[in-house]
Amino acid sequence: MTLTTTHNDISFGVGDRVRVAQKIKEGERQRSATFEGIVIALKGSLGGKTFTVRKIGEAKIGIERIFPVDSPSIEKVDVLKKGTAGVKRAKLYYLRQKPASEAEKIFARANLRSSRK
Repeated sequence: MTLTTTHNDISFGVGDRVRVAQKIKEGERQRSATFEGIVIALKGSLGGKTFTVRKIGEAKIGIERIFPVDSPSIEKVDVLKKGTAGVKRAKLYYLRQKPASEAEKIFARANLRSSRK
């Protein structure tokens, strides 16, 4: 199981808070939509690799989207906060049952582990 992947020379992994900008075609028009959340899973290999991003939306409802890594519709992936050092698992599905404050503990552990080095 891999914990990190790259998209256009930007490396990100499970536990990172990312912002994904995606092109959406509506008829003849094109617009850009962003989705911001925590990467909870990386799946697949080579051309079929995908990553799952989870965010907490309105009324504290969890929203997940699955993005193909090599999709031409993804304009860019921005890493807002590194959290890969704060996780020990390749899949963070346990965050589905936890409150949002539990996800923040990932970043606290990542900072603690990186300061020890």
